[in-house]
Amino acid sequence: MSNDETFAAAYREHYWAVSRYVARRLDGRMSEVEEVVAEVFTVAWRRRTDLPAAPLPWLYGVARNCLANAVRGYGRRRRLVDRMGNDDAAHGRHIVDSPDTEAPGAWVHEALARLSPADQEVLRLTAWEELGVDELAVALGCGNRAASMRLHRARRRLRAEIDRTSPATESKERSHG
Repeated sequence: MSNDETFAAAYREHYWAVSRYVARRLDGRMSEVEEVVAEVFTVAWRRRTDLPAAPLPWLYGVARNCLANAVRGYGRRRRLVDRMGNDDAAHGRHIVDSPDTEAPGAWVHEALARLSPADQEVLRLTAWEELGVDELAVALGCGNRAASMRLHRARRRLRAEIDRTSPATESKERSHG
């Protein structure tokens, strides 16, 4: 199979997986998702001779880099808008959530959000993208042992955050106290 055919097969097989990966990290901002996914496959096209036999973890690694670039660009645009005074707060539009808008299990997501971006990504790659340690290593660009250790440490830190703040822990403490 030629490099072009290998790329075409990877695109057909993994486009939606890469799209979901990016969408989860951009909270569904669809116009940005489409731009990042297009950039991922542009990079993959340029580097089609480097595509491994199992390209999805490699594509996730490319997507991580493209996302980092997009987030930096978003931050620059946001700072510019803030300096110009053209944001919702400047125009008196304030959105306030009602008390019952918290999603079930939101405390788990809050615990995850308190972890470092690196820990969050390791956990998301294994939970959301269902990567094993070997694939995680490819996506992170490190060895299997390093990936395994990063996953172990990230899980341990998440557990500590959950234990520290979860509603279930608080109710257990009250019932046993």
